[in-house]
Amino acid sequence: MDHQKSFFPFIREWFFPSGCPVCGKLLLDPQDARYGLCGDCKAALSSGDENRCSLCGRPLISEKERCLPCREGEGRSFDRVFAVFPYTGKYQKVLRAYKFGKFRSLGNFFVEKLTESLSFFPREGMENPCWVPVPPRPGKLRRYGWDQVEYLAGLLEKQYREQKPSSGALPVYRCLKRFSSQTQKGLTREKRKTNLRGRIRCTQKPPPEVVLLDDVITTGFTLDACAAALKEGGAEKVYGIALFYD
Repeated sequence: MDHQKSFFPFIREWFFPSGCPVCGKLLLDPQDARYGLCGDCKAALSSGDENRCSLCGRPLISEKERCLPCREGEGRSFDRVFAVFPYTGKYQKVLRAYKFGKFRSLGNFFVEKLTESLSFFPREGMENPCWVPVPPRPGKLRRYGWDQVEYLAGLLEKQYREQKPSSGALPVYRCLKRFSSQTQKGLTREKRKTNLRGRIRCTQKPPPEVVLLDDVITTGFTLDACAAALKEGGAEKVYGIALFYD
C-alpha cells in the first residue's frame, strides 16, 4: 500500500513535472513526489518548538501562557487552537502552491503535520474526538471544483479508514454548514468579528469533543464562529488546528 501511495505521484511527476514549490527541484524520488516536496525542503519545514499561546496557539514572544491579543481580547468560543506554520517566506510558497496551484500531493504532507499536531491537545479522557472541517463558502465547490480544507478532510477520512484507531487517526464529521456572507479576506478586524455571526450552523448533533480543521488563522473569528455553532449544538470541548497563522 505504501509503495502504491508513492508510485502513482512519482509517475505523474515524471510525465507532468511540477517540481518542489519551495526550491523548484524535480520530484523524481517517489517519496518526494508523494509529499509534493523535495526531501530537503520537507525536512526544513518545521513547526518549531517555541512556547505557544495556550488559547490561539501562536508562538509567544516574551509573554507567558497567553499572548497579548488573547489576554486583552474578548472571550473565545473555542477552548484551544494550534497553528502549525507561519504564513511567511517558504511557508507562504507551499500554501499558495497547494491552494491556488492545486498541488494536491502537498495534502499528504499537511495531513502528516495535522496528525502530529494533535499531540498539542490533552487527548486523555476525550470521548470519541472527531475532526470537523471548517465549511466552504456556499457555491465554492461548484465554482472551483474543490476546496482546500475539504480535500484535507477527505485525506484524513481515508487515513482513518486505513489505519487502526490506536494510531492516533481521528474520524471526520461534517456537521457544519456555512450560509451566505462576505468573504473574510479583505475585511477589517471589526467586520470580521461580526461577518460570520449566525452564518455557520450545525446540521447534526456534534460529538462531545471536536478538533476543527482550517488552513489559515488570521484573527481567529472563523474558527470562533464554528466553535460557537458547535457548542450551541451540544459539543463540550472545541479545539482547532490551522496549518498557517498570518
